[in-house]
Amino acid sequence: MYQDNDRKIFDAADRAILAILLKDSRTPLQEISATVGLSTTSCWNRIKRMTDTGLLQGYTVKVDLAHLGYHDTVIVQVTLDSHSEETLYEFGRALESIPEVLEASLISGDYDYFVRIAVKDTRDYERLLRERLYKIPGIRHSKSSFVLRTLKRTDTPLPLG
Repeated sequence: MYQDNDRKIFDAADRAILAILLKDSRTPLQEISATVGLSTTSCWNRIKRMTDTGLLQGYTVKVDLAHLGYHDTVIVQVTLDSHSEETLYEFGRALESIPEVLEASLISGDYDYFVRIAVKDTRDYERLLRERLYKIPGIRHSKSSFVLRTLKRTDTPLPLG
C-alpha cells in the first residue's frame, strides 16, 4: 500500500492478503505469507497498515442464523410520517433495540428505510410486527417481503479469484 495525493492505493499484494482475510480471518500469518509470496513480517506490516488506515475495521465470526432458530429473513420497506432529524433519530434508536433487526438503511426512492429482519417463521414475524414494529411512532406505511433464497451475500466487492 502506498499514498498518492492523499489517496491510499492498495497494490496486488494488499488485495491478495485482503482476499485471504475475507475468506477466513483466522488464516495463520505464515499461511498468508506463503500464499502471497511475502515474508511474514511484510504481511504483518501490510495488515497493520490496513488496520491503521481504517480499511480493516475488525474481525468477526459468521453465524448460521438457522442454527439459532431464525429460519427466515424479511425485508421491510418503511415510510415515515416525518423526516425531521428527531424522527429519524428516534426511529433508528427503536430499531437498535430490536435484536432481530439485522440491518437498517435510510434509502432514496419510494420508501425511507430498508430493514432486514431475522425471524423464526411467519408467526414469529407477526408477533414482532404487533409487539415491536407497529409500536414505533411515526411509521406511515410498511411493505414486507420474505426472502425465499439468497443468491449472493458479501460486504466487500473485492474479487476473490
